[in-house]
Parts: sequence; structure tokens; C-alpha cells
Amino acid sequence: METQQLYFLNQIGQQKPNSMQNKETACPFCDQTQLNDILETDEAIIWLKNKYPTLQNTLQTVIIETDNCHDHIATYTQKHMRKLIRFSVGHWLSLEESGKFQSVILYKNHGPLSGGTIHHAHMQIIGMEQVDYRQNIKTEHFKGIIVSKKHGIELNISTRPIIGFTEFNIIIENTTQIDLMADYIQKTVRYVLHDFHKRCNSYNMFFYNLEGKMICKIVPRFVVSPLYVGYNIPQVSTQLQAVKEQLETYFTEK
Repeated sequence: METQQLYFLNQIGQQKPNSMQNKETACPFCDQTQLNDILETDEAIIWLKNKYPTLQNTLQTVIIETDNCHDHIATYTQKHMRKLIRFSVGHWLSLEESGKFQSVILYKNHGPLSGGTIHHAHMQIIGMEQVDYRQNIKTEHFKGIIVSKKHGIELNISTRPIIGFTEFNIIIENTTQIDLMADYIQKTVRYVLHDFHKRCNSYNMFFYNLEGKMICKIVPRFVVSPLYVGYNIPQVSTQLQAVKEQLETYFTEK
């Protein structure tokens, strides 16, 4: 099966500001009076079209998560976190159901090794006219060592990761569990940034709508392994059981 791929428009990409690497760059999301093509808002959360649509044959949109440039998922209140995930997932699913795209992706970059260019917390929803992301992934990518499974939600650590080492999967079968999913995402992100690895300051977050299940995969990011870059060979950590036991402490009911 041929791998699905997108085409990057370099001439547009060269225009993008990079406040992730260059701290002197003015943040394009802080001055909301300069924002254009706003699609919807919910207090501090703003959904708008991407000013720099670098991917051919797509609709690229951005969700600005907060009006505070220094806040992010690990620091949000539970109320804001739940609102953010409901808002983001709702618009992601609505674009999927519109029938205008082969598939729609919802994802997030955080930190200097995440592949992102803007420091201000945001997520992205991209409708792809000619690419179906589901053809590139397998159900085995979302199975693994179970950390928590209760109340209709599962958190596990991949034993067959997509890119390698350690990936966390949060799975629900009913969108009525979306607030609980938001709580699990926040706790897992806090673990990744604070206790998972002393030098981890970056992660990606990806959402999938597969076989009646909604999945969020959280991937701590470091320099990508050359074995994956050159040979598409993921590596699996030998410390998954230790990670499971450490992460479990974040979900102990008090």
C-alpha cells in the first residue's frame, strides 16, 4: 500500500515567524486585534484559519488555546482544560462530518523539539482533500501496557509505537467521556514534562477517530532516532514497566 503524503509549500513556509526558536520574535497570537479569519471563539479560546497554509490541498486552521503566552496544558485549570478539549474535538469532528475531506487531523506541538514554530499554546485542525491518515497507521500502534482502565477510558503505553521509545495512548469509546479524557491528557502531559525524563521539554499530541473509538496519543519528543529516519525502525524502551508504575501515581484516587 502506498504511503499517504502531503506536499509542503516552501515559499509560504519561509514567511512563517518562529517564536519557538527566536524569543525576540513578536508572538502572532498575543495581539488578538491583529487576528484575521476567525471562525469561532469561546472566551479566551479562538479558532481561526492558518495565516500560513503551507500544505497543498488542505484547509489549515489553528486553535489558540489561551490569551496568556506562558500558559499551557500542564498549567491550565481543570475547567479550562475540559473546555479546550470539548471545543477542539467538537470542531475536528464537525469538519470530519462535513464530507469535504478525505480525512481531518487534530494535533498539537509543544516545545522546541516538537516541530512547532510558535511558542504560544495552540492546536491545529487540518482538513486533507487527498490524504486519509488512517491508511498510514495500524490498530497495534494504540495497544500496550495498561496504566489505567476504568470509567470507560483507557490509558496505556505503546508496545508497538509509531516512532519509537515511549508513547502514551488515551482511549475512549463514547464522547460522553470527553471531560475525563481531558483530565487524563492533562495528567499525562504533566508527567511527561515533570517526571518522565529530566530533559524532556517537548511533546506532540495526536487525535484519531478509529473504529468507533477516539484516541489521543501523547509522544514525548527528543532528537529523532536515525534508525527511524533512515530505516523506519521504531525502538521500544526496556523501561516501560517502570514508566507505568511512575505514571500510575498521577491517577491514584485520593
